[in-house]
Amino acid sequence: MLPRHWDWLAQQKGGASVALRRLVEQARRTGEGSDRIHLAEEAAYRFMSAMAGNRPHYEDAIRALFAHDHGRFEKLIAEWPADVRDHAARLAKSAFQHEN
Repeated sequence: MLPRHWDWLAQQKGGASVALRRLVEQARRTGEGSDRIHLAEEAAYRFMSAMAGNRPHYEDAIRALFAHDHGRFEKLIAEWPADVRDHAARLAKSAFQHEN
């Protein structure tokens, strides 16, 4: 951090430690929805890459996942084996829920 950052922190009520904790908590709350979506996308992507990379419509399903196109995603994975399809859908579920 630059000296001006330390100066600002030192002027905050409770000092640098309290100010930093407050900033971290605020950042966590602000990014919680997007973090949840990102984690769901990544989990679904990793699973689908390992278990369905050779399945029909795999690449289009990945595109639909990252485009947050739930209807298209469901259509594209519909013909996959039930266990693979269901688990991919379960992992991706949070990726399709909009932030509040």
